[in-house]
Amino acid sequence: MRLRNVPGARDVIADSPLVVHDPEKAKGSWNKIFNNNHPLRIEIGMGKGKFLHEMAEKNPDINYIGIEKYSSVLLRALQKMDETPVPNLMFIRMDAENVDQVFSREEVDRIYLNFSDPWPKDRHAKRRLTSREFLKRYDRFLKKDGVVEFKTDNRDLFDFALEELSFAGFEVLQFTYDLHHDSEMVEGNIMTEYEERFSSMGNPICKYIVKR
Repeated sequence: MRLRNVPGARDVIADSPLVVHDPEKAKGSWNKIFNNNHPLRIEIGMGKGKFLHEMAEKNPDINYIGIEKYSSVLLRALQKMDETPVPNLMFIRMDAENVDQVFSREEVDRIYLNFSDPWPKDRHAKRRLTSREFLKRYDRFLKKDGVVEFKTDNRDLFDFALEELSFAGFEVLQFTYDLHHDSEMVEGNIMTEYEERFSSMGNPICKYIVKR
């Protein structure tokens, strides 16, 4: 379960130069925020930031933005950056529903969705980050040749995600129901905190890579 109430978390975030506090103003000019023209990739619902931090370390010529709703979770990612700084990683604290308001058309070339909230009740389906509603949001700022990568151990959520693709004009490039036993798709895989936990319990990890 995610920590949602850590005293002082909001104050730390408000004072951090690693958090973009008015991201709508950066729309269309994220290259100026990073002071380079490197490709831009984002993770929506990044949790404590392990995955994105490792990605940024391994790929210094790519800019990364982690988007997280909960202050106390984002705080953990900031603490990690204090321990091991990387210059090509920044953060936004916001609700994912507004993600299309902070990036311009074709500004992002890859979106990572890792172990997203399944919102199991049918009436909440449109809140799932792999729903057709969210895919249409991504369509507004994803590059023409950009991709969305999604990982989960929730088979029902994964099947739902696959079914939603055609409604939003996306198609599958690769997918697997057992990532860690798929020699092609597991190559170069970086595990999230949840992935480490669930795979250690024997849960198979599902993953897709899709494009428009």
